[in-house]
Amino acid sequence: MRSVCVFCGSNFGAGEAYSEAARGMGRVLAARGLRLVYGGAKAGLMGVLADSALAAGGEVVGIIPAALVEREIAHPGLTELRTVASMHERKAAMSDLADAFVALPGGAGTLEELFEVWTWGQLGYHQKPVGLLNAAGFFDRLLAFFDHQAAERFMRPAHRDMLVVESDPDALLDRFARYQAPNVPKWIERDER
Repeated sequence: MRSVCVFCGSNFGAGEAYSEAARGMGRVLAARGLRLVYGGAKAGLMGVLADSALAAGGEVVGIIPAALVEREIAHPGLTELRTVASMHERKAAMSDLADAFVALPGGAGTLEELFEVWTWGQLGYHQKPVGLLNAAGFFDRLLAFFDHQAAERFMRPAHRDMLVVESDPDALLDRFARYQAPNVPKWIERDER
């Protein structure tokens, strides 16, 4: 693993625990010599994450659509900032550059990015680990819903369990290093128990 893509909010959220989680993630990535790939903005947790990784001597690559650069939210101090034409191109570029994916607290965009790479893993499009840094229990209710989806047979337990969840960035990356993608079909037969 050489490069980790992190999805997170362009807002700060209601509690300092979210910013501290972003700072911690950035520091740990830099300390481990892992390149951070993210959405390229200076706003909210995205900026906190990038600034933390940069301050710790890390390499940070941002991928941002031109429309957002024009709104002056692009981070000016990254190791590399790539401008793309659309959100679709942004996600494809981040996926291509990353060996693993982490979601920190965020809004709809963070969840959309997480769900896409997690789905790609379930379909076997990649074998990369996907995880949540569950700062201050932010994802607890969502995790309970994923358990409900598995219990109701809309998701295999192996696919539910492939989402790595930790509240500490070191623990999350340690689990990523041991990750083995499940080798089960996505679809559940009607009579399968």
